[in-house]
Amino acid sequence: MRQIIAMGGGGFSMEPENPLLDRYILEQSSQKRPKICFIGTASGDADSYIEKFYHFFQQEECEPTHFSLFKPSTRDIKKFIMEQDIIYVGGGNTKNLMVLWKEWELDVAIRQAYNNGTILAGISAGSLCWFEEGVTDSYGDKLEPISCLGLISGSNCPHYDGEEDRQPVYQKLIKEGIIGAGYAADDGVAFHFVNEELKDVVSSRPQAQGYYVDKSLETKLSTTYLGAKD
Repeated sequence: MRQIIAMGGGGFSMEPENPLLDRYILEQSSQKRPKICFIGTASGDADSYIEKFYHFFQQEECEPTHFSLFKPSTRDIKKFIMEQDIIYVGGGNTKNLMVLWKEWELDVAIRQAYNNGTILAGISAGSLCWFEEGVTDSYGDKLEPISCLGLISGSNCPHYDGEEDRQPVYQKLIKEGIIGAGYAADDGVAFHFVNEELKDVVSSRPQAQGYYVDKSLETKLSTTYLGAKD
C-alpha cells in the first residue's frame, strides 16, 4: 500500500501545541514504533527546524531521525531512505528542494521507498513536492507555478486560507490553463492519498477545509476534524 499525507499547514512547526496531524501521520504506519525521517531540504536544513522536529517526535511512540543534504550522514542515500517507515518533508523553498533532490538523486530514492510502502508526508513545500504541479513563492515576491515529482496527479496549493493571495492566484492559474485542476488545503488540513487516490481529508482545526478546484468550480471536500469527540 502506498500512502501520501500532504498538509497545507500545521504540524509541529506551525502548531507546536497541537499534535493532531503529526499523530495522525504516525497512526497510519503498521509499525508500533515507526522510523520517521525528517527531510528539511526546503529550509536549507535549518537547525532550528530540525530541533523542533526532534522536540515533538522524541516524545511520541516512534524513532525519529533526519537526513540532510547539506551535511550528509551517509553516502548510501538509497539504503538510508529505504530503511524508513515514514518520510516527513518540511516547508520552505520548493524550487530549491526539487533541484537538490534531483542533483543528489534523493527523488529517486524517495520514489523507490514510496513504492516499497514507506509513507510520504509533508507540509507546504513538503506537500507540493508530491504533486505534478502547484503554486509556490519560491521565486521571490509573488506566487508562480512550479512542476514537481508527479506522484499524485493534478496540482496543489497549501496555505489556502493562510496567505491572502493563495486562493485567487491558484484559481486564476487553473482557470487560464497554466496548471491543472487540483487540491487546495487550508492551514491545518491534510490530504491522505492511498495508492494515489484521495482517501480522507483531515484537519487539526475545527473550521479548516480542503477543496478541489477546477476551471469553473471550487468544491469543498468532506473534512474530518481530528479533535472531534466521539
